[in-house]
Amino acid sequence: MSLPQALAFFVALALLVAGGLAGPTVWVALRRARVMRRPFPTGWREVLRQRMPLYGELSPATQRRLDQRIQVLLAELPFIGCGGLVVTEEMRVLIAAQAALLLLERGGGFGSLRQVLLYPGAFVVDRAEHGAGGVVHESRRALAGESWQHGQVVLAWDAVQAGAAEPHDGSNVVVHEFAHQLDHETGGANGAPFLGGAAHGARARRAGQQRWARVMNAEYRALQTRLAQGESGLIDAYAASAPAEFFAVVSELFFERPDALALAHPDLFDEMRRCYRIDPRRW
Repeated sequence: MSLPQALAFFVALALLVAGGLAGPTVWVALRRARVMRRPFPTGWREVLRQRMPLYGELSPATQRRLDQRIQVLLAELPFIGCGGLVVTEEMRVLIAAQAALLLLERGGGFGSLRQVLLYPGAFVVDRAEHGAGGVVHESRRALAGESWQHGQVVLAWDAVQAGAAEPHDGSNVVVHEFAHQLDHETGGANGAPFLGGAAHGARARRAGQQRWARVMNAEYRALQTRLAQGESGLIDAYAASAPAEFFAVVSELFFERPDALALAHPDLFDEMRRCYRIDPRRW
């Protein structure tokens, strides 16, 4: 940026601030731009080359964009060890790199996310569910990951490593749980993430939302029907448990088995491509 351009930028910004038009998003964007200009640490790149085979498959330009997204996530997100686990830089980098795949072309971050909790292995969650007649059923489950609406992602480190090491098996706990975070940004876990900004125009946004709802609902119902008939397919049965889980499971397939998803479910693949604004087949 030349000196005149820089002066014009800061004058415009000052006017926005004076007029009350420069909200937190302006300052967030400026802060992220500064972070992305920093050199990417050599040690981080070595972690990715050794522990995340997908990184080596990306073009240099895509690697650079991913590096920048990683830098932003690591600058903004605290990682907290649980169950006696001491969080290392390697852990932070490997988690951020997989989460950053979702932001490669969407940009920004995970707006409602406040922290990542990391356990050494599967963690136990107790739940109380209300059944018919007001009967409460208590259950205990061991999980590899969970995403909470009030700003937390919980992960098992062994599952994180497995997801990074096998980039084409269609299973990635980090992608799954961070896809839930994108879903939460629209106000609830309903399988309907934010699809586009103001630049798309109100009419285009509405059309995109309607197309998304139509395709996702049809695919979700079709999956439930196939499972009821005893059939199996590319999409894991867990996706049929709720629209939010359908979106998260299909996100895993989109990033790890894009060719298979595009072949078996072309309309669904196209909606995911519009959502993430990228085509993993062309990495």
